[in-house]
Amino acid sequence: MLVPISEIAVSDERREVLPEDVQALANSISTVGLLNPITIDGANNLIAGLHRLEAVKLLGWTEIECSVTSLEGLMADLAEVDEDFIRKGLSQVDYGELLLRRKEIYEMLHPETKAGISQAAAMNRAIGNNVAENFSATSKTFVEDTADKLGVTPRTIRNQIQTAKNLTPEAKEIIRNADTKITKQSALKISRLPPEHQAEAANQLVFGDIQSVDEYQPPPSIVPYSASGRQFATIEESIADLKNPNKDCSYIPDLLLSEMDAFIKKFHKEIAWYRDPFCTVVFPDISPVQLDYLKMRFGTISNTIQDLLKEIKRSMKK
Repeated sequence: MLVPISEIAVSDERREVLPEDVQALANSISTVGLLNPITIDGANNLIAGLHRLEAVKLLGWTEIECSVTSLEGLMADLAEVDEDFIRKGLSQVDYGELLLRRKEIYEMLHPETKAGISQAAAMNRAIGNNVAENFSATSKTFVEDTADKLGVTPRTIRNQIQTAKNLTPEAKEIIRNADTKITKQSALKISRLPPEHQAEAANQLVFGDIQSVDEYQPPPSIVPYSASGRQFATIEESIADLKNPNKDCSYIPDLLLSEMDAFIKKFHKEIAWYRDPFCTVVFPDISPVQLDYLKMRFGTISNTIQDLLKEIKRSMKK
C-alpha cells in the first residue's frame, strides 16, 4: 500500500543513515524503481527500511510503497536490528554490539532456546527424566537463527559474540577507529587477552609496532623481591637438598612474597576459567539468590586478604 512519507514516523533511537549508501540507493531506485517496500506498523512507525525511505526522499517522492506488519514490542526491535545488519560500513565493534542486542531480544522472545536450559533438558533426558513438556524448544537457538539469517557459520557468530562481550571499552574504541587495520581474527585474539593488556595490544597493532596479536608481549612486571634460588647441577643434588635434615627452611621476606605472588597468579588463572564460554553460557540462568550467595562467598576472600594485610602492617618494624 502507498503511504504518504510525511505520515511515517522514525524513532530517534534508530541508527543514523550513511549518506553515501543513501545516494547509491537513490541512484538505483531512480533506474529500476523500489524493488522492496519498507515495513511499518499499524501506527505508521517505521520498522525496517530507513535507507530506502531516505533515498526516495532524496528523489523527491511524496509517497512510498509499504508493507504493514503487526509486529510489536520485542518483535519490532528484532526486525529493526536485523535491518541494521544490512548496512554497509558497520565497524566490527558496532557489528558485535548489534549481535549482543539481537541475542538479548531473541532470548527474551524465545527463552526456551537459551543454551543453559537446552543443556539442562538434554542432561535430564540422558538420565531418564521426562522434561519434554517443560523444556521443549520451539525455535532455533540464537546462534543457529542468526547464522542462517546472516549467511555465516555458527562458529562465526560465536566468535563475534565472544569478541563483543570480552573487549574492554578502551579496546573497542581503538578498534572502532582503526578502520580495517584490525581484522576480526585479531579482534578476537585481543578479546582473549587480560583486560589490562587489550588496549596496549590494539594500539601496537594499529601503529604497526607488531604485525599480529601473537607478537604482543605484555610489559614485564617489576616485583619488589628477588625470587632467585639455588641452582642444582643434577637431579641427585636437588633430592639430597630436599632430604637434608639440617637445611634452614625458615622464611625470609623474599621467599614469602614469592610464594604469595605465585598463589595470586594461580588464583587469577583459575578464576579466568569461569569466563570461558563453557561457563558463561549458564550465566543468564543464575537466580538473584544464587548471585547474592556468590557475592557473599567472594566477599569472604576479600575480607581474609584484608585481615592478612592488616596483620602484616601491624607487625612491620617501625
